[in-house]
Amino acid sequence: MRKGTFLELCELLSPALKRKDTQMRAALTVQKRVAIALWKLATPDSYRSVANHFGVGKSTVGVAVMQVANAIVELLLSKVVTLGNVQVIIDGFTAMGFPNCSGARDGTHIPILGPDHQASQYINRKGYFSMVLQALVDHRGRFTNINVGWPGKVHDARVFRNSGLFRRLQEGIYFPDQKITVGDVEMPIVILGEPAYPLMPWLMKPYTGTLDTEKELFNYHLSKCRMVVECAFGRLKGRWRSLLTCSDLSETNIPIVIADCCVLHNLCESKGETFMAGWEVEANSLAADYAQPDSRAIRRAQRDALCIREALKARFLSEQGNL
Repeated sequence: MRKGTFLELCELLSPALKRKDTQMRAALTVQKRVAIALWKLATPDSYRSVANHFGVGKSTVGVAVMQVANAIVELLLSKVVTLGNVQVIIDGFTAMGFPNCSGARDGTHIPILGPDHQASQYINRKGYFSMVLQALVDHRGRFTNINVGWPGKVHDARVFRNSGLFRRLQEGIYFPDQKITVGDVEMPIVILGEPAYPLMPWLMKPYTGTLDTEKELFNYHLSKCRMVVECAFGRLKGRWRSLLTCSDLSETNIPIVIADCCVLHNLCESKGETFMAGWEVEANSLAADYAQPDSRAIRRAQRDALCIREALKARFLSEQGNL
C-alpha cells in the first residue's frame, strides 16, 4: 500500500497499539509494529526472515502480528467489512446481468498445520489441513460479510447454515424488503451461490445435471456475476500471500489473522491500491500445493425458490431474444 494509506491505517490502530517506554527498553512505534505485521501477512517469509529484515527478535514479530491483527478486528472489522449501500450493489449486479442481487457467496480453504486437538476434522477433501473462509462480496469484489474458523472437513452448506448471515437472510432482516416482479413471480433481493448451497428464495444457484440451452443461459448470467467472489479471493491471497502457506498459529489466532486480511483487502481495494500482476503469478505458484476441494452439490430446494429461478431463466431467454 502507499505511504498515505499506511499512515492512515497506523492512525486508526494507534488507540489499541500505543505502548509506553520502560526503563528496560523503548517500545516499538505503532508504525514499526504495523509494518512488521503487514510484511509478515503479505509474504510467505519465515518469522526469522522478517525479524532480520526489521532488526527485531523473532518472538517480537509473532507478538506484533497478533497485536496488529487483534487491533484491526477490534477497531476496523465492523466498519470496513460491512454491507454499505444496498441499492448501489443491486445496480452494480444489474449492470452485470443479474437483477435484484446484492452479493455473491463462496468459500475458500486456508491451509494450516495440523492442530493438536481434533486434527482429523481439519482434513479437507483434498487431504490437507485447512480452515474455511466463507464470504459475501459486492459487485466490486469487496467483502461485505465473512465467516471464518470452521474446520476444513465440514461441508460448505453446513458452514453456511450455521452462520449469522444465513439466519438473518432466512428471517428477512439482512436486506431491505425490496421485491421485483419477474414474469408473474415476486423475487426478493437475492445472493448468488455455488451448487453446494441450498436453493432458497433469497439464494440463487446454478442448474446442475443435464442442461438445455435455457438452463445454460441462466448459468451463464449467474456465473458471470458470481465470478466477483472468486476474483476477490484471488486478490485477497495475491496481496496477503501468507494465506497460501501453512499457518503455524493456534486455532484461535488463525481466524483473527484471516479476518484481518479481509479487512486489509477491503481497505486496499477502496483506496485503489495497486495490485501487481507478479503477485498473482506468485500466488498461483504457492496455491498449486493446496488445490481447493470440490464441494458436493446438494439438491435441496424450496418450492418458492424453484419458481423464482424458472422465472429468471425465462426472463434471460426473452432478453436474449430481444437483442
